[in-house]
Amino acid sequence: MSLPIIFVIDDDRQVLNAITQDLKSYYRKSYRILSTLSANEALQSLVELKNRNDTVAIFISDQRMPEMEGVDFLQQAMEIFPAAKRVLLTAYSDTNAAIKAINELRLDYYLQKPWDPPEEKLYPIINDLLDDWQTDYRPEFQGIKVVGYPFSSDAYRIKEFLASNLIPYHSIDANGDEGKLLLQLNNLDTSALPVVILEQGEVMKAPAIIDIAAKIGLNPTLKNEIYDVVIIGAGPAGLAASVYGASEGLKTLLIERHAPGGQAGTSSRIENYLGFPSGLSGAELTRRAITQATRFGTEFLSPQSVKEIKLKADYKIVCLENGTEINARAVVITTGVDYRKLDTVGIEKFTGAGIYYGAATTEAASCRDRSVYILGGGNSAGQAAVYLSKFAKEVFILIRKENLNATMSSYLIDQIRDIPNISILNNSEIVEASGTDRLGKLKIENLQTHEVKEVPADALYIFIGARPYTDWLGDLIIKDEKGYVQTGREMKSFDYFGKLWKLDREPYLLETSCPGIFAAGDVRSGAMSRVASAVGEGSMSISLVHKYLAEV
Repeated sequence: MSLPIIFVIDDDRQVLNAITQDLKSYYRKSYRILSTLSANEALQSLVELKNRNDTVAIFISDQRMPEMEGVDFLQQAMEIFPAAKRVLLTAYSDTNAAIKAINELRLDYYLQKPWDPPEEKLYPIINDLLDDWQTDYRPEFQGIKVVGYPFSSDAYRIKEFLASNLIPYHSIDANGDEGKLLLQLNNLDTSALPVVILEQGEVMKAPAIIDIAAKIGLNPTLKNEIYDVVIIGAGPAGLAASVYGASEGLKTLLIERHAPGGQAGTSSRIENYLGFPSGLSGAELTRRAITQATRFGTEFLSPQSVKEIKLKADYKIVCLENGTEINARAVVITTGVDYRKLDTVGIEKFTGAGIYYGAATTEAASCRDRSVYILGGGNSAGQAAVYLSKFAKEVFILIRKENLNATMSSYLIDQIRDIPNISILNNSEIVEASGTDRLGKLKIENLQTHEVKEVPADALYIFIGARPYTDWLGDLIIKDEKGYVQTGREMKSFDYFGKLWKLDREPYLLETSCPGIFAAGDVRSGAMSRVASAVGEGSMSISLVHKYLAEV
């Protein structure tokens, strides 16, 4: 965390050097001392400091300056850092101006030149002001700022990307005082929203996700021309594969199209994962796994999408959407599943603006004291309901069935039963979503009575099953009728297996119809949709990669 600032301005270089030297000799361990000769330059510097989340504790300004008087400078500076203390450097003849500033500007002190000796005439005064300032001082957030409207789909995509990649950020309402000030200071209007202000102070107007990723270092240059194994998808299976691959000496590359963790990474609480009796969040599990993988030497590309895999002799050419081609000796597909889209009237219009697929924990705080609906009866829906109940006034779980017993773990059902602001709406489905610039109402039909009610709704979270992310795979990879990747000897039941598989041996357990390409986790046909199962398959895939590499 950067130190608070004592900011000094005086157009007389000799005076400026003298007070700066005195301040540095006494305060340099606890404060940064910044100084300048120009009032206009100082104001511009304050904008940069504000963008970088720096804090000014005290302004010390000369009164008589050619560009503007010290009182005028302090008045403008206080619009940017209103909590800072204000000290005016004056000559004897400036006393009246200083007294006027005390009354009109709430000047904290006027300091007459010279201030020798500083031990008597400078430090005691500054110490008192700093002690007073420290009483109310709260350190500024150190990280990225996202300025946007609440329930904006564009701002939501940026916040979700940052949160999923474990990048700290501060969400600022463009309608609030802080948001308006940041737009004004940077000469921006609402057409620039959402605005991202990086930790170094750089301002990005309505940026694309890929541009943000490049700025924060998520897309490093590839280090190896040929990788032993390229893992596509950074969910639990992909993360486990990358940990085992890199730890066992394989040159390992992990590619993720959005953010690490997959669906598990968005879970507010995973309570049935071995070794964590109190549970842990998906974000925490992801953070630990990413740290472990990179410590062993895994290279990580995100967000980057793979559009196809081509074959060249025994090598696999992994082709990215941006045109990059990566050479690999083996590939592990761990792309997981996406939530199925709901095509009900109004859903697409408000997606990202009150309607979300998955947990969307980045928007939980905006649901405080509001009415929230959750569509779906699986464990992910139950975990989201428990989490959102801490913020929302009321949470409704919508299911088509009579109860949750067939689709949700009993421990979650018990938890939900004990939370007073969670209600179950059984035998129900949504027939329409409506609103203005964001979700405002839902029409819900009772499937038994066919009665339709319109209810106020501030947010809707959708968990209605999943479909595998395999549309990008070509004809070399056999998939079942639902699009899941087939592996192992079960592929023999497909008529065209023999046209694809030309080796004398049978496919390994997790090997696809293309030798050297493996699949693990939820993307694989017949996989169990549990975090522990995905981690097990990811680690197992590396042992099979070793077997394959020993053959070629």
